[in-house]
Amino acid sequence: MTEAGNKRKRFVFHFTEGSAEKRDLLGGKGANLAEMLRIGLPVPPGFTISTEACLEYLKHGEQLLEEVLWDEIRGAMTELQKETGKTFGGKTNPLLVSVRSGAAVSMPGMMDTILNLGLNADSVKALGAESGDERFALDSYRRFIQMFSNVVLGMDGSVFENVLRQVKKDLKVSYDFEIPASSWRGVISRYLKIVEQETGTPFPDDPWVQLRKSVEAVFLSWKNPRAITYRRINKIPDDLGTAVNVMTMVFGNLGDDCGTGVCFTRNPSTGEKKLYGEFLLNAQGEDVVAGIRTPNPIEEFGAKLPEADRELHRIADLLEKHYKDVQDIEFTVERGKLYMLQTRNAKRTARAAVKSAVEMYNEGLIDAPTAVSRVTPDQVEQLLHKQIDPGASFDIAAKGLPASPGAAVGIAIFDADEAEKVAQSGQPVILVRPETTPDDIHGLYAAQGVLTSRGGMTSHAAVVARGLGKPCVSGCESVVIDAAGGVMTVGDKTLKKGEVLTIDGSKGHVIFGEVPLVQPSFTDDFRELLDIADTVSTLDVWANADTPDDAKRARSFGAKGIGLCRTEHMFMATERLPVMQEMILARDRQSRVKALDRLKVMQKEDFRGIFKAMDGLPVTIRLLDPPLHEFLPKEHELRNTISSIRADSEASSEDLAHAEAVLARVLSLQENNPMLGFRGCRLGLVYPEIYEMQIAAIIEAACELKKEGIDVKPDIMMPLVGTREEMKRLLAMVQDIAGRIIAQQGLDDLHYLVGTMIEVPRAALVAGEIAEFAEFFSFGTNDLTQTTFGYSRDDAEGKFLAQYVNDGVLPDNPFHVLDREGVGRLMTLAVAEGRQKRPELQIGICGEHGGNPQSIVFCHKLGLNYVSCSPFRVPVARLSAAHSKLGLLD
Repeated sequence: MTEAGNKRKRFVFHFTEGSAEKRDLLGGKGANLAEMLRIGLPVPPGFTISTEACLEYLKHGEQLLEEVLWDEIRGAMTELQKETGKTFGGKTNPLLVSVRSGAAVSMPGMMDTILNLGLNADSVKALGAESGDERFALDSYRRFIQMFSNVVLGMDGSVFENVLRQVKKDLKVSYDFEIPASSWRGVISRYLKIVEQETGTPFPDDPWVQLRKSVEAVFLSWKNPRAITYRRINKIPDDLGTAVNVMTMVFGNLGDDCGTGVCFTRNPSTGEKKLYGEFLLNAQGEDVVAGIRTPNPIEEFGAKLPEADRELHRIADLLEKHYKDVQDIEFTVERGKLYMLQTRNAKRTARAAVKSAVEMYNEGLIDAPTAVSRVTPDQVEQLLHKQIDPGASFDIAAKGLPASPGAAVGIAIFDADEAEKVAQSGQPVILVRPETTPDDIHGLYAAQGVLTSRGGMTSHAAVVARGLGKPCVSGCESVVIDAAGGVMTVGDKTLKKGEVLTIDGSKGHVIFGEVPLVQPSFTDDFRELLDIADTVSTLDVWANADTPDDAKRARSFGAKGIGLCRTEHMFMATERLPVMQEMILARDRQSRVKALDRLKVMQKEDFRGIFKAMDGLPVTIRLLDPPLHEFLPKEHELRNTISSIRADSEASSEDLAHAEAVLARVLSLQENNPMLGFRGCRLGLVYPEIYEMQIAAIIEAACELKKEGIDVKPDIMMPLVGTREEMKRLLAMVQDIAGRIIAQQGLDDLHYLVGTMIEVPRAALVAGEIAEFAEFFSFGTNDLTQTTFGYSRDDAEGKFLAQYVNDGVLPDNPFHVLDREGVGRLMTLAVAEGRQKRPELQIGICGEHGGNPQSIVFCHKLGLNYVSCSPFRVPVARLSAAHSKLGLLD
């Protein structure tokens, strides 16, 4: 640190030298005080010690103060004395100041403030004489001792509060302003003795020592635990530092024509365009927030101080128009005159953020990009799902994976059938299972939420819950679930069937008992904000939907198409599963085709419903993907059934023969690694009759609806393609079947696309070859992540991924946030080579990453046409797409 170098850099700036643009240098509070002064508002005189001074002090400490900073501060105080006509530490007309922190990024309540600095035994007498109110002066002095001792000397504030509490008790009064001057003298004397006893040195009497120590304390408050925690939670950098604002004191505790308050230019909870806040007469600023006295609502301010109220409304309106945002204002009234002590952009709820953004946009105050930027994807998340009341207190019993957002309360039920029955009776249910299977879908649908002890973020329970918009905590391995016994155990605590359980799928928390929830709010303002977002973004948002109801829901949320319709989910319905099983058990093609013909009727009706719901918008239908054994009972279930039949003397031989035949087929379909086995397009090429049925059902449904005047846009998607030849043969299959059906229906043409999911690394590596025959790509990033990392999804999430993230081995769970370096590199290659071969190639993403904001921004940068996600994620994705375009996400 060189003297010459530091003489060239200024660290102290009068309020008249600043502006809102100098936030990084002066901090938010200092910059806004200067800005308010610049536009003619009443701000007490003062100066700001810059954030750069803080950072230099944290590096060099006393050396900076001694060599450079202290002389600047003394010079600024000299100017302040001239400006105010008062003397710092003077025995007559004393100058008192406040010392407040103010970082570049607002951190409400995280750092420190000291009021009434400059008081001592002499100046307190002068203040009493000047004000004509000795009680006020002594009250101000004891406040200063209390705040200085807490902030600067590090003393526990309760030792002072105990004294004050006893004095009030002895006097039989409730409030500070009721304590007479004679009693305040005794309080001050006791305070000073406490300080000397606790610190070993007298309370500093010299105002210059008070000021120096206070400036140092504010600098050091940048590193206090609560400030560090706040920055970590809100992702605020640690290298910004805080400025120090030294401001001439104005007093709200001089009498009934004085007061102090905090208000917002719009309601920070609802967004209503109306002044919202609180005030106290005859009080200082900390009284409003300390809870010692109950503040009055700002609506009553006009009845007490009408002129100050009119001025406050005028200034509030001016500030909102000037900053073009909702303002959080602090003010003091001294002898009837209003002074502004702070303004900053207001913190607000998600609901208020949406309403204020939309209304300001409609008022012409802000443009579309600004309106969109005012609401974060996280806030949209809060609006879409019930959340645990932020004010509620509770104990977390266990923590699992936050598999599907939102919170739910219900009685614990351990069986899907029972869950359905109980829910039908009107009782809210939490389905609790070790894991769920497709057979549990009715219980999942009926339940408010689901808890599993096994499975990952993309397990059956997680995927289905997200699709249904229900909260889910999965992979909660610390919970031992005895489904048969109807009891779950965490450590030494148990919860039985029928007892109340709360789950938080946004955080993965499991809570025994009922916790109050906050209801979601999908308002007209919210819909309008998303419409505004769509005008900003270039990336469309589609939805994953498997039923007509899903499609209607997706469209109501603003989806511009269906990016993934999983046909296998259509076969899981109770009346369809036996027909599907009959097809799988068939011994020859003819028998398979017979069962498939029955399934075709059902599938075609499904497709008709989805096409109708999405009239005019594209619908991407993925042909059968999972291995066939997933549609058959589990081996252990079949062996139990066979044993039961054999033990039952009245059971028929036909039942035994059927069960044994099913078991034989299950055993024949078993694979060591089903995820990489006989599934996807491999099924369609080995058993072409399966895909032929599905293609025919799609094209027939489309042709029929086109005749009815419905604008149908089917896209047929082949799963798990990895070679040029697979895609070539599958395209030929579609063209042959579609050509015949379109001709039979008497139509000139039906526009459809044929494409593939890119979900294995080889497909990405040879994307140019596949694009010869594929008219669109859709990245199936769940499987692409598995095959790129070599992870089994459920095993990885259940066993080691959480620790990998906690230990920094991975920055994020790659099934949660797209892995840009690995999976993203494959996607980049596929996009480049695919569009080189076919420039008009339509490309999207249909894995669950399509609803993740950090993944969406990568898709935007990659130039994809759309992202597709579950219907309930569509609003989040729409806003994230707009934020990506505006550069608000990275």
